[in-house]
Amino acid sequence: MNTITWDDFAKIELRVGEIKKAEAFAAARTPAYILHVDFGPEIGIKKSSAQITALYSPEELIGRLVVGVVNFPKKQIGPLMSECLITGFHNAQGEVVLCIPDRPVPLGAKLL
Repeated sequence: MNTITWDDFAKIELRVGEIKKAEAFAAARTPAYILHVDFGPEIGIKKSSAQITALYSPEELIGRLVVGVVNFPKKQIGPLMSECLITGFHNAQGEVVLCIPDRPVPLGAKLL
């Protein structure tokens, strides 16, 4: 494992957002959704591609709080310009489980 400094970690903007819209990403090579995530008034709504179709339906994602990296450069993923990275963990079957706060927090709150 590589170590990083506190200054390295402090550069990462991990923020809480609420999924406002989730739709199938038909053009993706691997099954994915396009998520529209509201990170609060300071950051706004950002789009992301998320390969979470094995465990989540679009309907159950709406209103869910997630943790995302909001300060990566934009990345072109097929026809989508991804603006953030939604975080998650692989379970024993290799499916992605979302990283979520276990209590309500304000949109845009930064991981400390």
